[in-house]
Amino acid sequence: MTVSIIAGRHRGRRLLTPADSGVRPTPGVVRERLFNWLGGVVAGARVLDLFAGSGALGLEAWSRDAKEVVFVEKNPRHRALLLQNLTACGVPESQLAGKDALHYLQQNAASFDIVLADPPFDQGWPQRLASCFAARATSEKPCWLYLESSATEQWQAANIPAGWQTYRHGHCGDAFYTLFSKQ
Repeated sequence: MTVSIIAGRHRGRRLLTPADSGVRPTPGVVRERLFNWLGGVVAGARVLDLFAGSGALGLEAWSRDAKEVVFVEKNPRHRALLLQNLTACGVPESQLAGKDALHYLQQNAASFDIVLADPPFDQGWPQRLASCFAARATSEKPCWLYLESSATEQWQAANIPAGWQTYRHGHCGDAFYTLFSKQ
């Protein structure tokens, strides 16, 4: 699968992607829509890319002048490819965390302006992440949460963590994506 950065200073750069079938980088049309929704919020933002895989989401933010992007990827094979993508885009290796996403959220109190979460589908990740994001809803500054999921794992209105609200949503194939805001 070929994935390229859509816009910004690294526009057109091709990214390496893991060959295993369990990885599905966010399609370009979805990334374009997401970053259009976010607009000028990205420039200067602190961004967290959970379940980074190829890094397509976080590198799109980096290319669009995010101040800092932290990439969280547990799988060692995916991390090796991700590190090559980060190096190609001038992202310091120190921005790569080789941890489980849930563990990272529980252990790091750092505040991010934008959190990008594209977990493996049908493994219960959206529900496992809900309590972490409910706890983060108490931070003082506005922030954004992008979540991809399968149709059966979407957060229904009653499951959206307290303090968050749906801003925009859509779907592409079997992927459903929602941008939440906490103002």
